[in-house]
Amino acid sequence: MEPLESAVLRAREEDADLIGLEFDHADVHMLDLSNLEFRQVRFHACRFSHCRFSRASFQDCVFESCAFDRCTFEKSFWRECSLHESKLEGTDLRESRLHTCTLDGCILRYANLSQCTLTKTSLVRCDLSGTAFSAAKLTKTTLEQVNLTGAELFRTALTGMDLTTCTLDGITLSESCAELKGATIHASQAAVVARILGIEVIP
Repeated sequence: MEPLESAVLRAREEDADLIGLEFDHADVHMLDLSNLEFRQVRFHACRFSHCRFSRASFQDCVFESCAFDRCTFEKSFWRECSLHESKLEGTDLRESRLHTCTLDGCILRYANLSQCTLTKTSLVRCDLSGTAFSAAKLTKTTLEQVNLTGAELFRTALTGMDLTTCTLDGITLSESCAELKGATIHASQAAVVARILGIEVIP
């Protein structure tokens, strides 16, 4: 199995894409993977620290039990990818696009998802507490058992989304809570919205 660093160096020297590769327990620090294209690549139990993935492209890739520490994915593109039980705390994903992707059991606490575009993407059992999720565009995207505690959702329309299984405590919205217009919430979550609007709810 070719080491990740060698594969990246070869791809840059040959101006080629990384296709059909598998990386297991790779541990890399300050590696520049920006502008590279990954297709049908599987990452298992890999650790990335202070790495750059800006404008990188991922298609039909799988990340299993991976960890990203202070990595940058700004303006990256993802299509038909799956991320399972992976940690992306504090990761910068600003202006990235995710199409037909699945994130299951992932931790994205304090990540930056501002101005992201998520299309036909599913987030299940993910922790997005404290995440910057402002001005994002969500189309046919589902959130199931997602922890949004303290997340900033300013100017992110949640129209048509079912949020009944999500945690909404302390979310940041506009004064009118327009972001929740057309979304479905559970009766127990109504008190959270009321507090955002400055309404006191007496049980």
